Amino acid sequence: MLSKRAVLHYLFSNIFVIFMNMRYLTLDKALEAWRKIQPISDDDKARLARRFSVDFNYNSNHIEGNTLTYGQTEILLLFGKVIGEANVRSVQEMVASEVSLKMMEAESRIKESPLTQNFIRGLHRTLLREDYEVHRTLPDGMQIGYTVHAGQYKTRPNSVITRYGDRFEYASPEETPALMTDLVDWYNEAEKEGKLSPIELAALFHYRYIRIHPFEDGNGRIARLLVNYILAKHDIPMIVIRSRKKTEYLEALHSTDLAVGSAPSDGAKASIQSISPFLRYFRNIVAQEVYADVLFVTKRGENLWWYDGECIEFRTPNYGKILNMMQSEPVLTLADIQRRLGLQPTSVKKLVQSLIDKHYVEKGKDEGSWHVFIVPSC
Repeated sequence: MLSKRAVLHYLFSNIFVIFMNMRYLTLDKALEAWRKIQPISDDDKARLARRFSVDFNYNSNHIEGNTLTYGQTEILLLFGKVIGEANVRSVQEMVASEVSLKMMEAESRIKESPLTQNFIRGLHRTLLREDYEVHRTLPDGMQIGYTVHAGQYKTRPNSVITRYGDRFEYASPEETPALMTDLVDWYNEAEKEGKLSPIELAALFHYRYIRIHPFEDGNGRIARLLVNYILAKHDIPMIVIRSRKKTEYLEALHSTDLAVGSAPSDGAKASIQSISPFLRYFRNIVAQEVYADVLFVTKRGENLWWYDGECIEFRTPNYGKILNMMQSEPVLTLADIQRRLGLQPTSVKKLVQSLIDKHYVEKGKDEGSWHVFIVPSC
């Protein structure tokens, strides 16, 4: 009888053959691959959860300007420590983001519970932590100031300047409560009807929510949390919208805005047919993220490592050996590495510097100590 590892290897080999001749990965194939490897072990569930926590919080906040690095985020969320120079607000935002993620995950496990505005406002309150003042200088030089209210819908108009220089207006404060009521009622009814798939529900909810922009700050982060609430509630792996692909994300929204129309009410009432640019983008992202989870569980090897959603395959086994030593030993000098691998000092320096340059590792405070941010595949 084959071991589970052998079965997973067999499944992965067949999945890989399926995708080799495809120009791009399809959502159906990715979801099929995910279903084939179920049930996964508790250990793999824990590995996926740790990876998702770091990846989601880093990317969702980095898109909005958070200054913590991927490595700082990992150490903060997994070990509760701050390394290097870090902006206090960025640290507080990241911690609050992780609490909000756990709050969302807990809510998604209550399958029969409908989505409510109270939950959305509570999620926003948790994410922002408290009210705070914002002071800005307008293009004409005028100074303005206002209060951002945690857990409350906006009290002043909000808009965005697109990458093309146009001002795009969201729903007015007066329209927002009614539009949010309509959005939540629509979602709960559409979920019961089952005419839209969970992927379509999540994409359409995200787009309609963004066009309302109900809060004065934090709308993008809340939208990405609620997308994952919908996916998780329907037993689909949660996804990360990567900050390195922010342009694709914003372009998909902009293209959809052009198709739907500029009036806030147009966006808040958009149909699944009218958001085809964003739906196409969203289906591709879900496919990529779900299949990455499949690879994370099934693709194993000493030279295979993971960093911010990407599978890194080193060309030489020396990288993996160095990383394993850095992870397992509290003190490891370059001389130690040189002695154990039998390499010249210049070769060791080059290998280690390459890992540092790619942000996979970072020197610790003490001589010979290391922070390793890249994750082994096995």
